Amino acid sequence: MITVTSYSVAVVMCVITMICWGSWANTQKLASKGWGFQLFYWDYSLGILLFTLFLGLTMGSIGDTGRSFIDDLAQANWEPIKSALLGGIIFNLSNILLVVAIDIAGMAVAFPVGVGLALVLGVITTYMEKPEGNVAMLATGVALVVLAIIVDALAYKKLGGTKQSATPVKGIIVSIVAGCLMGFFFSYVVAAMGSIDKATGVVEAGKLTPYTATFFFALGIFLSNFVFNVWMMLKPLSGSPVGLTDYFTKGNAKLHLIGMLGGAIWCCGTSFSFIASDAAGPALSYGLGQGATMVSALWGVFVWKEFKGAPKGTGLYIAVMFVLFISGLSVLVCSKL
Repeated sequence: MITVTSYSVAVVMCVITMICWGSWANTQKLASKGWGFQLFYWDYSLGILLFTLFLGLTMGSIGDTGRSFIDDLAQANWEPIKSALLGGIIFNLSNILLVVAIDIAGMAVAFPVGVGLALVLGVITTYMEKPEGNVAMLATGVALVVLAIIVDALAYKKLGGTKQSATPVKGIIVSIVAGCLMGFFFSYVVAAMGSIDKATGVVEAGKLTPYTATFFFALGIFLSNFVFNVWMMLKPLSGSPVGLTDYFTKGNAKLHLIGMLGGAIWCCGTSFSFIASDAAGPALSYGLGQGATMVSALWGVFVWKEFKGAPKGTGLYIAVMFVLFISGLSVLVCSKL
């Protein structure tokens, strides 16, 4: 398999993670006009699973280090498999709630609040699982991100009275719940991955390579969809109930491909984050990837015009939010230099 040992390469991969995590939701926006988010999410989760297989059979099966994807599947113990599956289940519930929050409040709000909170919790839990990096700098970076979340919430509050803020409390609450859950999934997948010997490239026996761990993580997402997403179809938090047969009767090839593309984009970022976590450290890998908040907010503000018509002064809040996020992420990158 292909492994990453260079810190600089790992940081580049984390930046790609940030871009992918912050951009996949645009596919939901493209499909949402005639296609409910629950229907979109079936294709999204399928795209994630298929991309893990593609990556496992390519990057995960070539090179001179570690075990190949198929060999790793054959030798894996149940405990790491269970840990990766559980990570996928936790993530899936949190992400479905995040998609609901996007539907209610928009990308420029749901991502900074939900994903920003997930950053704080995720850095803490992954650091506890594998402590690497300067604690003070990690804490400072996280603190700056928390301030960015607060500023974003203030910007959202200034939208009061516009049609975009018809359900502000509900949108923020759903984002917070999603963020709390999302802060725990990464540590479960990290626990499933075996350590890689820097000299020989040998992966710890019984545990999983990043490629195999990502596959079981994706499998947990896909299987739990039959519980979480079906429930959201029948008892939605936003919009009207969706028929179980609508996926087959109302969809077309374009809509299905858009959803699978969204899943592939997100999964590319996630896979890179797991692959880079050994060289960068799990806390930094997860924390830097969550700069996705800034990327998604850029899409929401400048492309989707989610703050169009906002009261005077809102732009200043948005600008301060970006500065705080950039500062926080910069400190996180320097935490392991």
